[in-house]
Amino acid sequence: MRRSWILGAVALVGLAAAGWFLTERPLTVTVVAAETGVPLRLYGLGSVEARVLSRVGFEVGAALVSVSADAGDAVKAGQELAALHPAEQEARVARAQAAVAANAAGQSKADAAVARAQAVLAQRIAANDRQKELARQDVASVQRAEEALRDEDVARAELALAEADLAVIRAQGADAAAALQLEQTLLAHHRLVAPYDAVVVARHVEPGTVVKAGDPIFTLIDPATIWVQAFIDEERAGQLALGQEGVIRLRSQPAAEFHGTVARIGLESDRVNEERRVWLTCSDCPEAMFLGEQAEVRILTGIRDNALMVPEVAITGFDGFRGIVWLVQDGRLRRAELTFGARDDRGRVEVTGGLPEGAAIVAMPPKGADEGRLARIGDAP
Repeated sequence: MRRSWILGAVALVGLAAAGWFLTERPLTVTVVAAETGVPLRLYGLGSVEARVLSRVGFEVGAALVSVSADAGDAVKAGQELAALHPAEQEARVARAQAAVAANAAGQSKADAAVARAQAVLAQRIAANDRQKELARQDVASVQRAEEALRDEDVARAELALAEADLAVIRAQGADAAAALQLEQTLLAHHRLVAPYDAVVVARHVEPGTVVKAGDPIFTLIDPATIWVQAFIDEERAGQLALGQEGVIRLRSQPAAEFHGTVARIGLESDRVNEERRVWLTCSDCPEAMFLGEQAEVRILTGIRDNALMVPEVAITGFDGFRGIVWLVQDGRLRRAELTFGARDDRGRVEVTGGLPEGAAIVAMPPKGADEGRLARIGDAP
């Protein structure tokens, strides 16, 4: 019985020693080391887009008789892309041209009438002057002088009427010319031409289709305006600025890095996803870019000459500015509240204040971490 008691005591001592070893032995921890030349980057996910994208169509409606381009074609500004059946509009143009010609003939007739009325008036004025002189000399009667004056007044009125008719015909001529210009413009609208040097992204209709004004026939992009649209977490978007450089990775070429520059920052954030849009132009992207292709961007917002970068997962109660971390100070673990600043694209945050002198920040607290527990600093993995 005494032997059993001794064995039990030994077992209890062993368990106590094991418990002490598990709970009180010094923990080996990895601490954050100061780094130099730390790049601060923002990560964003987005897609390839075009700043200038147009869905072009006709300004009039008719049957489509020809389509001269297809998806993937490069077209020049002014190049014909498609045409509508022109017969009906050509007839309208011919009718307007006939109206202009008829008006020109009428104007010639009116010009002749004015010239005749002017000649008659000149004759009547001369006759009136002669009769007045004869009446003054009592050679002709007063009645004949009055008749000559009346004839002059009639000729003057006829000239005014001829001039008014000419003015009406000229106005009608201006209206006919404007109508002809309108019909010719509508006829020109039966041809769809490229508004700029472009690449055809999509063709939406085929010959024979009756289209309405405004129906999209092609989708065009200006290849010189290809850029990458990315979404940046609002919490980190305050570091963005125009002109910052970034690295772009395309999903179709994950091993390749392309270089871009921030060209636009959205003025409106996504209210649901709490993200800000940013657009990067690319200086060395491949010629063949595909709209909508997924792209990753990493935008360089600055470089720290010397910084302590703490993994965000090692911070508890982090509000974007303050948080609590584990420290090793005087060989023991303790918790402390620090302040933080910029972040990088590796999920790390820069320490800006609150670190006691001689203390080291634990990069990843191990199991069993407790206030005041012994700790020793191990090598970084």
